[in-house]
Amino acid sequence: MPTRKAVFALSCAAVLMTACSAPTGPPVVSESATPSLSKAALTPAVRATARPSAQAEWKTYTTPDGQLAFDYPPDWNVKDRAREAAPGGVFVEVLSGAGKSMATLRTNIQTKPDCPAKYPYALMDSQVLPALKQDGAAPRFIFEGRDDHGSYPTRPASLAYGITSAPPPVGPSACPIFQFFDWGSGLAAFSGVYNPVVAAPGDTPDVDTPEAYTATEEYDEVRQTITSLRPAD
Repeated sequence: MPTRKAVFALSCAAVLMTACSAPTGPPVVSESATPSLSKAALTPAVRATARPSAQAEWKTYTTPDGQLAFDYPPDWNVKDRAREAAPGGVFVEVLSGAGKSMATLRTNIQTKPDCPAKYPYALMDSQVLPALKQDGAAPRFIFEGRDDHGSYPTRPASLAYGITSAPPPVGPSACPIFQFFDWGSGLAAFSGVYNPVVAAPGDTPDVDTPEAYTATEEYDEVRQTITSLRPAD
C-alpha cells in the first residue's frame, strides 16, 4: 500500500495547471523527479463508484451564500477565504487534519479556457454528478493528467482531480487541464492538484504513480468530499 501523498490547490493563476491565458510551455508542478504518466495511464479508465467509506460521522459544510453543500471527514477542516473570492462568489479551502490543502471550492468565476497546445492525455477516474446538472447537462468528477516529456523531458506530468463541464477529450491528447463547471451565472471549481513528491508535515515524499494513488484512503476521502457537492437544502 503506498504512503499518503500530498494534494494541494492553488488560485486560477496556477490551479490545476489551467490555461487562463496562453502559457509559454507546459506547467510545472515540481522540479523533483516526478514520474511521467505510464502507458497504462494513457488509456482512460473509469471507476463507476467510490469504494465504501464509514461516513456516519462526516461533517457537512454549507457555503456562506447558502447555495452549495458538501460532506468531509470529521478530522478535516474548512477555511473560509472570502477575501480572495470572486465578486459575488465564495472561496473556501478544504484541509486535512494535518493541515494539508486538499481542495478549494470557488464560485462565480468569470473566465474562459484557452488551448494553446494539446498534450498526451490520461484519465485515472471519472464519475457523472447529476446533482450539479445545469441546463440538462451534468458535470463529471475526474482525476486526469497531461504529459509532454517529448518536448519537455525535465518537466513532471500535470495531474489534477476535480469537477468539470468540459466534454471528454477525443483521442490520446487534450488541451491543458481546465477543471471548471457551469454553476449559476458563471463558473465554479471544486478541485485540487496531485503532486506525489510534496509531503505534508509528518509525511515522507514517495514518488508513485497516479494509478497507485487512487488505491489510497486519502484519495477516497478527497474523492468522496468533492463528489458530495450538491445544491444546499
